[in-house]
Amino acid sequence: MSDDQRDQTSPAETPAVGPQPEPIKFFGTTWVNHDGGYLLRRIGMALGSLAAAVAGALLLQLAYEGLAIGDVGPFLSISVVVLFAICSAIAFAKTWESFGRRPAPSSDEASLKGLKTIGFIGSLVAYFLRCLVEAPGEKLHRAEYEKAAAEFARRRSSRTGNPAARRPKRKK
Repeated sequence: MSDDQRDQTSPAETPAVGPQPEPIKFFGTTWVNHDGGYLLRRIGMALGSLAAAVAGALLLQLAYEGLAIGDVGPFLSISVVVLFAICSAIAFAKTWESFGRRPAPSSDEASLKGLKTIGFIGSLVAYFLRCLVEAPGEKLHRAEYEKAAAEFARRRSSRTGNPAARRPKRKK
């Protein structure tokens, strides 16, 4: 390989030095320096999640009116409203928690997937509120990235050169 060819290698082909930030869905790695349209993405995701929550609420209202037209009785109508309210509250709480910590490998997140699906409005509202402050999960990712970068810097700074090139220690 000639010198000209080495100079033309892309950054993707060169080996990465140090820890790399983990991309966040819809934001990539723009959360690190808040560049590359980060603010516009946050605004877009906030508005999108709010619009989806409103559309979901209108869809649930339509379903409730369908129950009223079907004359299913007050017990079933109230039960459906209470079910969606409880599921939305639980989905909101679990989604909000997930922005601040990683779930344990043996956690009950997989068993709550159906409940979070039913309470999708709560998840969308949590996503909307988090987008007003930061990218969802940014605080967690930033803490992990800064910890890994500090650990890498600490390990790199303790190296003083090639250990094979050192002179052997004198015996006393």
